[in-house]
Amino acid sequence: MSDSASAESTWLWRGHRIRWTRAGSPGAAPVVVMIHGFGASVGHWRHNLPVLAQQAEVFALDLLGFGASDKPRSRLHDEPERPDAVRYCFDLWAEQVIDFLDAVVQPGGRAVHLVGNSVGGVVALDAARLLSADGRPPAQVVLIDCAQRTLDEKRRSELPVWEQAGRPVLKGLVRQRWLLAPLFGFLARPAFIRQVLRQAYPSGANVDDQLIALLHRPATDPGAVESFRGFVNLFEDHLAPDLLAQLNLPVRMLWGAEDPWEAPAEARRWADTYGCVRNLVILPGVGHCPHDEAPELVNPILLQWLAAPG
Repeated sequence: MSDSASAESTWLWRGHRIRWTRAGSPGAAPVVVMIHGFGASVGHWRHNLPVLAQQAEVFALDLLGFGASDKPRSRLHDEPERPDAVRYCFDLWAEQVIDFLDAVVQPGGRAVHLVGNSVGGVVALDAARLLSADGRPPAQVVLIDCAQRTLDEKRRSELPVWEQAGRPVLKGLVRQRWLLAPLFGFLARPAFIRQVLRQAYPSGANVDDQLIALLHRPATDPGAVESFRGFVNLFEDHLAPDLLAQLNLPVRMLWGAEDPWEAPAEARRWADTYGCVRNLVILPGVGHCPHDEAPELVNPILLQWLAAPG
């Protein structure tokens, strides 16, 4: 295997197996850690890792509950603790990223760049907040269509009245495992995944069998419904603007102009409001996952930002 080839491995974290991958020359500077979105995995960076590895040592990991990582039983925020259950939330995943840096990446004095898509963007911001509090901030955070979290209870007043009224019903249904299992089984079908991807990838580019498989296969794991259930915890969790307000390091943002779920207008508001945001690039014709839909547009920008993080 050449230095630039990718390699996958497993790391044991708090008793759970975590899948991760690396590309690039060992010890190369800088270090990049890529954090996927909800329901995705390291494979979602398939078109980015080989290119970024020409300039950096690049790591990606499956967050607990996703991809090939373990999917333990979920504990909602108001449920009692039990040894076999975890509370899926942004702080949990941010702590996972930080421990991964310490145990696996071991950057030494090299600059660390965190790149996150969707929910992974909020994880990257939260990890940057915790690292900064520990006196070791990353060189920068790159957000790719960061999740704006309109489902969060703190933004409930912004929703239409009928959605506000239906929120308790939705949360109540998702809590019930006997109801959630058949619902998840319906949503996790390849045909339904392809239908969702038609929205997320408006150009249709790179919606191929490999993408369907990398999203579908983890959903067949026995614990997959538990990480899906844990999504309820995200109804009351960190919001990106609250984290941006606490950061004093460069944050750069890439956004698909046709993102059906995360409005570019909100990204513009963040760029105008928070001093840590150094750049916002909105890419025409692409949606929620531009890194995979249009890597030929995204990769050159990422390489440029890696070369000049300040």
